[in-house]
Amino acid sequence: MNRLILLFVLTSIIFGCQSNVYDESIIANPKYLHDAQQKYSDIIVYDIFSPPVASRNYAYASVAAYEVLAQRDSSYRSLSGQLRELKSIPAAPTESYSVSLAALEAFYQTAKHFIFSEDKLVEHREKTLAKIQEESGISGGTLRRSLAHGAATAAHIIAWSDGDLYKQTRTYPDYSITRDPEKWKPTPPGYGKGIEPHWKEIRPLVIESSDQFVPKPPTAFDLDQKSQFYKETMEVYDVVNNADDEQKEIASFWDCNPYAINVVGHVMHATKKITPGGHWMSIAAIASRKAKADLLKSAEAYVMTSIALFDGFISCWDEKYRSVLIRPETVINEHIDENWVPLLQTPPFPEHTSGHSVISRAAAVALTDVYGDNFSFDDDTEVQYGIPIRSFTSFINASEEAAISRLYGGIHYRPAIDYGVVQGEQVGKYILEKIKLKEGA
Repeated sequence: MNRLILLFVLTSIIFGCQSNVYDESIIANPKYLHDAQQKYSDIIVYDIFSPPVASRNYAYASVAAYEVLAQRDSSYRSLSGQLRELKSIPAAPTESYSVSLAALEAFYQTAKHFIFSEDKLVEHREKTLAKIQEESGISGGTLRRSLAHGAATAAHIIAWSDGDLYKQTRTYPDYSITRDPEKWKPTPPGYGKGIEPHWKEIRPLVIESSDQFVPKPPTAFDLDQKSQFYKETMEVYDVVNNADDEQKEIASFWDCNPYAINVVGHVMHATKKITPGGHWMSIAAIASRKAKADLLKSAEAYVMTSIALFDGFISCWDEKYRSVLIRPETVINEHIDENWVPLLQTPPFPEHTSGHSVISRAAAVALTDVYGDNFSFDDDTEVQYGIPIRSFTSFINASEEAAISRLYGGIHYRPAIDYGVVQGEQVGKYILEKIKLKEGA
């Protein structure tokens, strides 16, 4: 009897240590990461994060997924030592585990930390995990080790994120409105306070400092009708007044206002939309699907896009609260036409430079490096908001349209657009100089 018991125990130990047979190729299907990213974007819209904060949300979750995958692929490099203050993630399990599932878990657990509506992401994760288990057959110790490694990586990334001064800046004072006629002031209909006046304090991921790429300053404020500033103001006024259908469609397509206030008579209601950064993360997904990119290549596209967005917003916001330039809507209402309304709702922060121009160009430079020049694509990001698909011949082409859309929408003077594009180009190219994801690159 004792021999039988001993044999049973030994057999249990042996078979208990064995890994279950499962199909990694099913888990490695990038559709799961694409679906998780889309759900994350939907929640970011639902929770109403400002554009700079949304870029932070995307970056840390994307880094978590990428790091797990790169850890097991010798042809890719870790971002530790390349992104500021990022150290190597925890060691991978020594026994069998799914790197694909670990990466997906790292994404989910990191993303959950940066949102309010955690339950929505938890539900999505549970449904996805159940589907993966059913289709791939992964279970037991292999499943547990995969999820544990993903969770440990997420904890590592979250701890790293705690050092970027985001929490500290939550306690900093609001921007103080001045009576200086050239300085920004809140605009209708919401008259919201200036968003993230201290964003330049956030630790960048790659660029050396928020003021590494200071753009040309805006045109000097001057209400003389012969001045350059007045001409630029009148250009905005005339473009909006004479906008054709194509220009209106372009303005609407790139609106990306996370919280627009609509006034009808005495009734006011708000609508939520994807942030500018969210739009470019969607473009990364569209490009990855079109290129039939595998999981790691898709993760590369997401992480490079999100890094460009993160540092692009820091660079742009540094200039916004340096020049603190008044918006066209305010100048036109006060000095030209009190009844004039731009096509797009003016966002609640200073004018120079254009955020769309900076971050769109930086993201386009990053995506061009991943998928190449002249990568044509159909952008259906805005379809869920009732806006038709637009087609582009390249990422740069899309970024150019995103930039000029701000003039068509009536919310930026031309210098903010032109100088913003240059600023974004500088940020994007610097990131490519510093970040090397491929061995031998």
